[in-house]
Amino acid sequence: MTTDKQSRPGEGNRMNASIWIVDDDRNMRWVLETAFRDEGMTVSSFEEPVSALKELAHATAPDVILTDIRMPEMDGLTFVNRLKASHPQIPVIVMTAHSDLESAVSSYQTGAFEYLPKPFDLDEAISLVERAVQYHAQRLQEQEQMTSRSASGANAPVSTPDIIGESPAMQEVFRAIGRLSQSHITVLINGESGTGKELVAHALHRHSPRRSKPFIALNMAAIPRELMETELFGHEKGAFTGAASQRQGRFEQANGGTLFLDEIGDMPFETQTRLLRVLADGVFYRVGGHVPVRVDVRIIAATHQHLQKLVTAGKFREDLYHRLNVIRVHIPPLRERREDIVRLARHFLLQAGRELGVEPKQMHPQTQELLAGLPWPGNVRQLENTCRYLTVMASGNDILPNDLPSELQALQTDQDQDQDQPSANPASVSGTIPAMLSAPDPANPADITGSASPVTQPVHAVPVPAQGVAATDWQTPLRNWAAQQLATGARGLLDEAMPAFERILLDATLTHCRGRKGLAAERLGWGRNTLTRKLRELDMADD
Repeated sequence: MTTDKQSRPGEGNRMNASIWIVDDDRNMRWVLETAFRDEGMTVSSFEEPVSALKELAHATAPDVILTDIRMPEMDGLTFVNRLKASHPQIPVIVMTAHSDLESAVSSYQTGAFEYLPKPFDLDEAISLVERAVQYHAQRLQEQEQMTSRSASGANAPVSTPDIIGESPAMQEVFRAIGRLSQSHITVLINGESGTGKELVAHALHRHSPRRSKPFIALNMAAIPRELMETELFGHEKGAFTGAASQRQGRFEQANGGTLFLDEIGDMPFETQTRLLRVLADGVFYRVGGHVPVRVDVRIIAATHQHLQKLVTAGKFREDLYHRLNVIRVHIPPLRERREDIVRLARHFLLQAGRELGVEPKQMHPQTQELLAGLPWPGNVRQLENTCRYLTVMASGNDILPNDLPSELQALQTDQDQDQDQPSANPASVSGTIPAMLSAPDPANPADITGSASPVTQPVHAVPVPAQGVAATDWQTPLRNWAAQQLATGARGLLDEAMPAFERILLDATLTHCRGRKGLAAERLGWGRNTLTRKLRELDMADD
């Protein structure tokens, strides 16, 4: 164990905070120790959880503990379980390089304060620890002790192999599922078609207290309008022609469990009124019935539409919208989680091979790179169908770029043409730094671009030299700009030039690397954390 007892006085309550780090990675411990020490915190680190538990038995409890999940002798979740049994008030932040849904859900179910997937930005880690310190201080001031939480489901989590994702966007989804794992609250899932909204709904049910009860799914867009109320609420015998017997609706079938209403935006307006009443008091009448039926059902709704716009257009009840929109989970499109594409493709190829009874196909590295760079308008569903196609149609076991469906090859050709298209308006020597070093490329709106720039349009990676200047000579227009600004008495040139210069390099590199931040950081000669920090500093973090 190593300990740093120094703290800088007069810098707020957080500077007196005691932080424990439990991680078998020596480099990770050193990086976190240094970061927290620079913030004036007292830091103790442990190579494995057993030592931390022994120290906790006779030492003053820390304000926050950060722990890895996968460690020898004892895993991090077991450590959190034992810690919570004796010290339930200590907030624990679980770190893991194996960032999947099960890790996220299990972390929250064992009582973790937060889940932090690696690699993470140090500023994010510091901010999270500060929030945990404030939480701990508030609990101590209120002199309350948290009740030790049960670890049911944490030691043997339900397998959800179909939800795959290590990208930051999917980590937010996993966090949401984890936070909601002990809740009965209504959830609205939104995302484009094919992103996997029903899979997330299944996961929310499987990791909820209702997991032993039914999960009933109903697609509003697939039911004729005249049958909608019967499907939802059932009917009595003789309610209409052909109603030869009483029939339970989906609400009764889902009693005690979860009812998933997919494409909720397609529900008829008159049915929305009945649904609102059920959500309000849990009581409804079957079609043709006069006896109230009471149910206990959790509603998870999903849509690819913009419900707020439907409300404005008078096509969706505003009160129902607010009733459903209690917790919203956004599922990112595949183009915003490119880090997951190759892993998803491997999973679908393996799955298709099992379904068809053949050896799973493998992807050539060039094919992997091509797949990771495509826009995937049909999202995960399109990728899954592509993998089924390749399992059947690819001639060899090694999938080559030419084996891809013609529509995907056409998408790649269109992208290449967009990237190769030069700008029609070369920049002159005068003007702002971005105007001299690059020009906007409106032909390719899907590229990753800068967001805060002295020019009116986003900066794109299309180098445009000044008239008569070689394409590789970017120093000459920069020198001319500097001379021009100095001649006018301008000050603070670096304050204007450096952010614009970095923004252009970042934009060009991210565009070239198709948004893959790890590869972009490598090409720039930076670490991943430095790239993430720069994107935030330059207001490019959301691109």
